[in-house]
Amino acid sequence: MPRMYDVLCMGRSSIDLYSNDVGAPFEAITSFAALVGGCPTNISVGTRRLGLRSALLTGVGQDRVGDFIMHFLRREGVETKYIPIKPGHRTSAVLLGIQPPDNFPLIYYRDNNADIELTIDDVLAAPVADSRLLLISGTGLSQEPSRSATQFAAELAHANGTEVILDIDYRPDQWHDARAFGITTRVTLPLADMAIGTEDEIRAAAGLDDPTEDPEVAVGRLLEGVRKAVVFKRGAGGASVYTKDGAVHHAPPFHIEVLNVLGAGDAFASGFIYGLLQGWDWARAARMGNATGAIVVTRQGCANAMPTLDETRAFVEGKGGF
Repeated sequence: MPRMYDVLCMGRSSIDLYSNDVGAPFEAITSFAALVGGCPTNISVGTRRLGLRSALLTGVGQDRVGDFIMHFLRREGVETKYIPIKPGHRTSAVLLGIQPPDNFPLIYYRDNNADIELTIDDVLAAPVADSRLLLISGTGLSQEPSRSATQFAAELAHANGTEVILDIDYRPDQWHDARAFGITTRVTLPLADMAIGTEDEIRAAAGLDDPTEDPEVAVGRLLEGVRKAVVFKRGAGGASVYTKDGAVHHAPPFHIEVLNVLGAGDAFASGFIYGLLQGWDWARAARMGNATGAIVVTRQGCANAMPTLDETRAFVEGKGGF
């Protein structure tokens, strides 16, 4: 039977305060733009703008910041009715500086934050079994009760034929020890069909400390855990999908001038998920992710910057197609 949603994203959400002073060092910033962020939240918006039926399971506080996020999501058409309000906890915030080409400092305000309070009961109230795909993230594994709720959601999804993607989403300042991140991620991998990450994230998840060692060693370690594939986001190098049968499916990049890399990985995941759910092969789905990611690096913002399907099609056609 058809499912109610294409994608259910689970995990963090925040108000993102982006520097309006592009190029200025953080201490010289004079004003910020208020936008919406958080890996799963961004992907819920990104997939929705591509035309998928997207729902979000996050937690917000009983505060005006939570109201801000919920208003934005409703306007975007993301299903919000499964998002619990967590009294006594705050909706999180992130401050972001922008110093192209490669300096984008982030400061997280996640003390007593609401989304880390997601519980197994919140999962049971969400449409896990009524979604084609569940997206979980590494930050959701950083503390309880969110950790066990996230793992439970992945287990429940698999039992009901819902595909599971783990976005590695490694934020070092959300973990007391990088080794704890690694082992927690590796324990969770068997609950996922696919894992998505950058080189730094894949190395951290694999526990690969030697920066001179080939990152494909780390990919191989993660591939031992997941059910289907590891997706390696290479930035300007495109993306590669490593599958359990030993094949590697490479998708070349779209070359573009970079304004801001923040949110590009979540845009990639949105495009990749879109392609998967259209039944495309690995390389074409990853190429779609490269396209949506390339568009976002030319913009300021995460959720707010996600492209529509028409914008993405026009971009791809302008670059010579898939």
